[in-house]
Amino acid sequence: MSYIGPEPQEAFTSYATETFSVSATTSYTLSHSVANENELALFINNVRQQPGSGKAYTASGTALTLSAATATTDTMYAIYLGRALQTSVPHTNSITSDMLASTFISGETALTSEPASTDELLLSDAGTLKRIDYSLITNTPAFSAYLNADQTSLADNTWIKVAANTEFFDSDGKYDVSTYRFTPTVAGKYMFGASIYIEGSATMNSSSIALYKNGSKIFYKEENVDDITNQQITGALDLDDDDYVELYIKVDVASSGTFFVNQDGTTTNNRAYWYGYKLTGA
Repeated sequence: MSYIGPEPQEAFTSYATETFSVSATTSYTLSHSVANENELALFINNVRQQPGSGKAYTASGTALTLSAATATTDTMYAIYLGRALQTSVPHTNSITSDMLASTFISGETALTSEPASTDELLLSDAGTLKRIDYSLITNTPAFSAYLNADQTSLADNTWIKVAANTEFFDSDGKYDVSTYRFTPTVAGKYMFGASIYIEGSATMNSSSIALYKNGSKIFYKEENVDDITNQQITGALDLDDDDYVELYIKVDVASSGTFFVNQDGTTTNNRAYWYGYKLTGA
């Protein structure tokens, strides 16, 4: 037989039934709600009963009421005519956007806060519908940390880790304020930046700032300075899930004296800080 459009899937119709434990009463409770008794075919001792007010039975919701009480020796069962179940499924590729109501996505399911990292979004990949974790399109993990006091007595011509022991923020708890180390635990490409103010009581030949990966210097910047410097650096690193990053500085003293990192402030006035974040989609 020919059809216009997709060929219908095979379907089967079935009806729910219920057998009652009979007692000498006129009131029974149905397992399924019905609009009225006409949605129910009731049989007592295998004889179908007439539905309706003033007849054999009435029904509403889950309440079934008989016009005469049953005997304990009776048998009684019902067929739910209003609960016919069709087991057909839509034909493959037959659901289109025109069939979706405008309320398919509505305010009833809207988030009131930022999605969790494991929440999923739907997107079209060259026409193929796919899902993606929210974490893959956000700039997290991310952190920003600073010194809450001066870091004093920097050893001459020695790389010293910057003791940024306080956080502005730390999205996933990946920065350690005791080891001054960022361990993202999520592989990807990360951007880092830092600004460190150094001053002292002597003359210096140069000062340097560097980003370390897994304990080794990756890249750094060096400047010839006198007695005060504000060292800044930015750079992107490709990290595995078990890599970590630290910030270091070095001062080459020209004459006797000491140098220190001048924090000079709090969260609103700070000259010694660094930060890092995952690049979107990287």
